[in-house]
Amino acid sequence: MHPEAPENHETLVRDHTVYACVMGSRAFGLATEDSDTDRRGIFLAPTALFWRFEKPPTHVEGPGEEQFSWELERFCELALRANPNILECLHSPLVERVDDTGRELLALRDAFLSRRAHETFTRYAHGQRRKLDADVRTHGAPRWKHAMHLLRLLISARDLLRTGVLTIDVGEARESLLAVKRGEVPWPDLEGWMNRLAGEGEEAALRSPLPAEPDRRRVEDFLVRTRRASALQPGPYDEVVQGVVRGRGVGEG
Repeated sequence: MHPEAPENHETLVRDHTVYACVMGSRAFGLATEDSDTDRRGIFLAPTALFWRFEKPPTHVEGPGEEQFSWELERFCELALRANPNILECLHSPLVERVDDTGRELLALRDAFLSRRAHETFTRYAHGQRRKLDADVRTHGAPRWKHAMHLLRLLISARDLLRTGVLTIDVGEARESLLAVKRGEVPWPDLEGWMNRLAGEGEEAALRSPLPAEPDRRRVEDFLVRTRRASALQPGPYDEVVQGVVRGRGVGEG
């Protein structure tokens, strides 16, 4: 079977996932009876697949509904950029699957955190705020669910910058946020809440205990070790792997 065939993509998720969790409302503590179950995961593509012209995918959608997975290197790249969705994935309280590689990745969570999060979380929040403002102008009201999640993100970003710890469960804010989702909070009050949280995030960024940059070297060392260990594992590309590890080209005598 060709390594880039869609069915093989699903095999990568099924056989090589190192970490899988539930995200979305269930991880945030905002689930209700009609909430979906969003599953996210990280798979480690066998090293030998990178030695072909056709590289393994950087991400795979499925095979289950509401399921999405990233290849480990791509995930690390996005996490080092402080992508909000990626960072939150590593902090889900609902872990469904984790192996030794996944546990080592979880132990690196602090290496990905930096004051870069202020820029990325704020940029994402501004984008969502513009959409809400457009909804209000066009329809007279925002999409309440989106407003709830924007508030949650602003709370999470502020607390991360204040404490250096990313916590995604909303805790005591649950009922207030669900009231927003139900449309029970007037838009002017929501605007004031969002503006206040944004200001508190700006203030927290000025004295945050987070480092200015993530620990890229530490993450890269982990990735190199993991790739090397994968190269030494028996698999369908044993001849290719063994030849390269011994330092000779494929086909050489």
